[in-house]
Amino acid sequence: MNSSQAEAYLRRIGAEHPQKPTGRALRELQLRHLRTVPFENLSIHLGEEIVLEEERLLDKVIGRGRGGFCYELNGLFGALLTALGYEVDLLAARVYGDEGRLGIPYDHLALRVRTVEGDTWLADVGFGAHSHYPLRYAEREEQVDPGGVFRVVEAGPDAAGASGGPAGDGDLDVIRDARPQYRLETRPRALGDFVAGAWWHSTSPLSHFTRSLVCSRVTEDGGRVTLSGRVLTTTAGDGARGTRELETNEEVLTAYRERFGIELDCVPTVRDRNPSP
Repeated sequence: MNSSQAEAYLRRIGAEHPQKPTGRALRELQLRHLRTVPFENLSIHLGEEIVLEEERLLDKVIGRGRGGFCYELNGLFGALLTALGYEVDLLAARVYGDEGRLGIPYDHLALRVRTVEGDTWLADVGFGAHSHYPLRYAEREEQVDPGGVFRVVEAGPDAAGASGGPAGDGDLDVIRDARPQYRLETRPRALGDFVAGAWWHSTSPLSHFTRSLVCSRVTEDGGRVTLSGRVLTTTAGDGARGTRELETNEEVLTAYRERFGIELDCVPTVRDRNPSP
């Protein structure tokens, strides 16, 4: 990512160019990203190809004002942080699902970020409802965040999931409000390593992304606004919650435009994908 692309990215999220790659600046960048770039899977249901290449992601997120899911958002955010002087590793994770079962390899992409002070953080702008600020990577005690109470802990050697055996050496579990969110591998990866995971999530009838529509972002008061199909849900920073079903296509398109800054020509609909018997 060159300097002009980085500046355009910073304008997109309403952030100043940090003088140094500090932890404080990283916190500000992540929060502004979560407030402005939605977590969304609309491309899957609009028939748009998802390509994990920096130029294509820049065109989508910066050029067209869209969002994306973890591979796109964290992949591009990692490139921005690198351009700003941070040391960034892309890390693979498997997401905990029903009954504590782990998802596929390369199920999720998160970022390990080192700052000029020598601190290491776990940054994530692509997991939907998650921490608003980066988590201290080496901290094993509770970390209180507007998004919940988090812990980053070593995965037990006898812990096993649906698609694999025991935890690998150094694997970490990220826990939110006492519930495990994902298991993180600590070996650095390249963005291209996640292509198979992105393909599976965007095509498999077993993926929750192919079976539902979601567009969500953090609001300025620390709450969240989410459009799931035609259901608009707003949660205020104090926990107050409201839900409304949008009846017309125009209402849906207006919600995408006014709530998320996304201009669409048509309303995305979930395509029928039946799993094999």
